[in-house]
Amino acid sequence: MATVYFDAATRRYAGVHAAPAVDAITLDIEDGEFLVLVGPSGCGKSTTLRMLAGLEPVDDGRILVDGHDQAGVRPRDRDIAMVFQSYALYPNMTTAQNMAFALDNSRTPKAQIRERVAEAAKILELEDLLDRKPGQMSGGQRQRVAMGRAIVRQPKVFCMDEPLSNLDAKLRVSTRSQIAGLQRRLGITTVYVTHDQVEAMTMGHRVAVLRDGRLQQVDAPEVLYDKPVNTFVAAFIGSPAITLVESAVSDGRADLHGLAVPVDRTLAAAATDRVVVGFRPESWRIVPESDDGALQLTVELVEALGSESFVYARRPGTDGSGAERERVTIKTEKRAHVEVGDVIRVRPVESEAHLFDAGTGERLVG
Repeated sequence: MATVYFDAATRRYAGVHAAPAVDAITLDIEDGEFLVLVGPSGCGKSTTLRMLAGLEPVDDGRILVDGHDQAGVRPRDRDIAMVFQSYALYPNMTTAQNMAFALDNSRTPKAQIRERVAEAAKILELEDLLDRKPGQMSGGQRQRVAMGRAIVRQPKVFCMDEPLSNLDAKLRVSTRSQIAGLQRRLGITTVYVTHDQVEAMTMGHRVAVLRDGRLQQVDAPEVLYDKPVNTFVAAFIGSPAITLVESAVSDGRADLHGLAVPVDRTLAAAATDRVVVGFRPESWRIVPESDDGALQLTVELVEALGSESFVYARRPGTDGSGAERERVTIKTEKRAHVEVGDVIRVRPVESEAHLFDAGTGERLVG
């Protein structure tokens, strides 16, 4: 186990992009922590992971593992185990041989290799598959073999680069819980890369959100959801996404599609007359038709998920620029009978509003 510290670490690709792929990231990862790097494609999360593993150079700044600068340290000497998206198993080797390969290369005693492989196979429920080759196994089984190959090394740090992206939806859920449970049991510092924010929210002790190579926010999953630092984090974290509407502020209230929403007095210090108001799907309530002051919407789509439903609705007409008004997402109980084409009235829970500066996108309140 080990601590990991990114000290303004930067990576540039010459002739590809003017901006750095990873731009001065400073990030402190605790011993035994499960940290998830999340963000859209091309945001620099895999590059950040590869810099830690030594597969990409650090152009500026530095990366410390247990307080030791990794500059000039070869990947094989960093005691960091990598789990790749593509499994990267040797097709001509059995499960046992794949798992033991790195130990064989390091000339670990045979008895110790057998002991470690047997222990990892038991943890990952691979005991019946030790004599099989990758072509005889399912995607989930191959992913567990790739995990086993990393475990037997007993490294200081696990680096996992989107290890579940090749699995089907059901297998992703089960393997996700296996990886999280395994990390808790072993207590090895883990840096996990994904573009799937559901994975990030359910697996990590903390989640680091990246955008265009820059770190946006690092926090516990519930803090990211409840107090995003800007509109990017607010929109990226949460499924379905938050409803964000830009509005003018007048007399201490913002206009949300014709519905007045009280604005916190702390906005007075922000010297802004326009804000972005956000409400999560669970912060909307469908109200009776007799509520004339509520927001009237036309239902465009209903996602029935069994125990709950998500209703996507829009106010008819266009905004000042001629574009369609933003769609509102409302979470409802499974017994709420709402169909496409219905006209409904809704109100937000005003105390659950998220407010951001319209110019900078930064959070304004609490």
